[in-house]
Amino acid sequence: MKKIFQKLNFIDIIIVLGVIIALIVGFATIKHFRQTADKQIEATSPISFQVFLRGVTVTGEEFPIKAGEKTFITIRNVPYTELNVNGVAYTPRQTAIASSKADKQYVLVEDPAQPAIFDAVVSVTDTAKITKDGAVVGGNKIKMGLPVTLEGKDYKFNGTISDVRVTTETPIKDDGESSNLG
Repeated sequence: MKKIFQKLNFIDIIIVLGVIIALIVGFATIKHFRQTADKQIEATSPISFQVFLRGVTVTGEEFPIKAGEKTFITIRNVPYTELNVNGVAYTPRQTAIASSKADKQYVLVEDPAQPAIFDAVVSVTDTAKITKDGAVVGGNKIKMGLPVTLEGKDYKFNGTISDVRVTTETPIKDDGESSNLG
């Protein structure tokens, strides 16, 4: 036994230890002591999430994102894919002014200093892998506050995810009415 250790050098010992460690990790994975990444996926389900766009400047006659169309989404500056737009709700920038009525202290009115600036909520749908931590789309966990970019033929808006809903059926369409520009 002593002659065997005299013939092995330091590198041979490292290789043998590496093989032994790999065998232990493989055995633990097979016996389910260790969970691999593909085992963490619990289901695949359609999801609907809303993207909040703050301070979008639109001087045209109509809002460029429309329900029923597709928009290309970029998640954390990594291009992902085109997704269906379920609903769009946008409002012009508003400001608070003092109210002359006794029951209200203030009222919200359109801000005349910012006539072409809007806040919008765009609802989109996709199919996601569901894990213990939430929905995963394009390798990214979809959670509120995640920065995304919506891009179409004539627009590119940056926003953040403001709501995520995992659905068990077909995605729910947003019934909110869009206001008109102009």
